[in-house]
Amino acid sequence: MISTRGRYALRVMLDLAENETGSYIPLKDIAARQDVSKKYLEIIVKDMVAGGLITGASGKGGGYRLCRRPEEYSVGEILDLMEGSLSLVACLATDTNECPRKSACRTLPMWTEYDNMVHEFFYSKKLSDLMDQPDNGGTQQE
Repeated sequence: MISTRGRYALRVMLDLAENETGSYIPLKDIAARQDVSKKYLEIIVKDMVAGGLITGASGKGGGYRLCRRPEEYSVGEILDLMEGSLSLVACLATDTNECPRKSACRTLPMWTEYDNMVHEFFYSKKLSDLMDQPDNGGTQQE
């Protein structure tokens, strides 16, 4: 399950992309447009800055902005940073797959296939693709 942390990070990224003017965008403006607590977004954007998704500046004229163009971000990289592994089962959450039953596990191929589908889906979606989606009249349940 994708947490509010991952979903809100996507919303912040979309907000920054859609309101890009070349200047930093104050977090209070993002919080107001997204109807999310500014305090909660402060925690999220801190990790987004540390992860290299966005850049921030403090003081007058400060706020946040994207480091790259929207078409250069995949949804997968955003979710991976905010959520950690998106793997459904623990044995696929790391590249090493240290499970002692690996060679005898009859379900591992199914989990691997599912994991690959999820990875491919989210990494094939770009932030710019989400910008082209209708806003559903504000009825999103985030």
